[in-house]
Amino acid sequence: MHYSLKSFSLLVCLSFLLFGCGSSSGIISTPVENIDSSPLKVSPLTENERHTWSHLDLVKDTIPGMSVEKAYSEVIKNKKGKTVIVAVIDSATDIDHEDLDDVLWVNEDEIPNNGKDDDNNGYIDDIHGWNFIGETYYEQFEYVRLLASGDKSHPRYAEAEEKYNLEFQKYSQLKINSNKLLQDVISSDNAVSDFLKKKDYTKKEVAAIKTEDKALSESVALINYIFSLDYGSVTAFKAAVEGDLVNINTRLDYHLNKNFKGRKTGDNPNDIYDVGYGNNNPRPTEENESHGTHVSGIILAERDNNTGIKGVANNAKLMAIRSTPNGDEYDKDVALAIRYAADNGAHIINMSFGKAFSPHSDWVKEAIAYAATKDVLIVHGSGNDGHDIDIHKNFPNDATGNGNEVADNFITVGALTPRYGSGMVAYYSNYGKVNVDIFAPGSEIYSAIPENKYKLQNGTSMSAPNVTGVAALIRSQYPKLTASQVKQIIMDSGLPIETKVVVGESREIKNLTEISKSGKIANAYNALIMAAQIKN
Repeated sequence: MHYSLKSFSLLVCLSFLLFGCGSSSGIISTPVENIDSSPLKVSPLTENERHTWSHLDLVKDTIPGMSVEKAYSEVIKNKKGKTVIVAVIDSATDIDHEDLDDVLWVNEDEIPNNGKDDDNNGYIDDIHGWNFIGETYYEQFEYVRLLASGDKSHPRYAEAEEKYNLEFQKYSQLKINSNKLLQDVISSDNAVSDFLKKKDYTKKEVAAIKTEDKALSESVALINYIFSLDYGSVTAFKAAVEGDLVNINTRLDYHLNKNFKGRKTGDNPNDIYDVGYGNNNPRPTEENESHGTHVSGIILAERDNNTGIKGVANNAKLMAIRSTPNGDEYDKDVALAIRYAADNGAHIINMSFGKAFSPHSDWVKEAIAYAATKDVLIVHGSGNDGHDIDIHKNFPNDATGNGNEVADNFITVGALTPRYGSGMVAYYSNYGKVNVDIFAPGSEIYSAIPENKYKLQNGTSMSAPNVTGVAALIRSQYPKLTASQVKQIIMDSGLPIETKVVVGESREIKNLTEISKSGKIANAYNALIMAAQIKN
């Protein structure tokens, strides 16, 4: 994922524009000298800050947000700009959500619900997007599919087998441990309740228990320990363990199950020319399928409806494309989804998913290059393994294997936490000097989930749509800028943080310049200023 400026003179020019006298409007970019002298925020985030931190300003609020509200108040003001179509290729999206229902892309060339492909694009009644996985919900991981195929000649078969054995052993043991923990908590809860003769006991009442009974003493110790954790109650802790067990069982029963067949679309996933499958309904098929809704809300939730949240972009339309199951997506679905978005007018594509194995990565790369010919910018989350993806494989990507890119329209985003300083990069975020372009808010991001609800969620799945929102602002205000230029602006206009950060599984101490191509964190305010300069 190499990204290069055209010449050193352009680099000098851009540096001057960003950090010099500012735009012709008199707006001045964030001065570099102010950034690393920003004080650490020691007080806890307020409720409003927790819900909006990604929109706040580092210098003003001492939170590493993207200065979105500052961009609106000082740069955009009342300038509406041009409508931008954003394709969210993801899991299902609740397009009936109160914060999304008025910002939906509408395929004007398609007559709704007449059972015909009116625009001859190969998709019947695709009014707001397309669902490439139909009624599919659970799927295997890609490396499990490889093992299930029995193709031992595959160059990564042994790697897949090793990974499977480790993961299967890990989750089998977690299941045993979690079941035992749940039973111990239930037993201890009952013992303490019986002793106190009440179910709704308090932390203070448990701490005051004195007993010579060994079994009761062990129960009291466990309940005291649970009260010391950040769950609020024993009931909430039990619910958390039960939730963990659901996830563990999902991993064992579906993701790691070599015999499971999840696909329900009737096509051959290994034949890119077997098309026309899926349906026109991108909505969730399961109650907890919230990912696509959350991602979409971050980008373009309605800003003026006095409801829920405000998306980053104020003049964008959502093209909802369902391609990602509970498990690993198929390369074919991703490739066709990218082409669908590019062919139907998307200006930006957000892709918040990824995997370590990709048997048809060439199809996806060809689709990325195709989108570039349509001037479509693609924004992708770096992944949540805490890995250096210059070393560990992570798909989809735009790399050709020799350091070059298939096109200059693909930007990969790592995740930040709201805590400026050494803990600013999320512990789970993948990173890489070559293959990660920039960092943006990704942890504790408040956004929409199905059925008109809202929730905090974590991941590079959240950092990518924050950057997608910034890209949408730029393309709305300056529609003549190309996808490649928008990518360049986002990277060059970010704040160049010099503070060392802790990263990855190994908790290494690095500079942002060592873990990303730009060495910066995304900033909407500066990006719009730079966009105005380049446009002029």
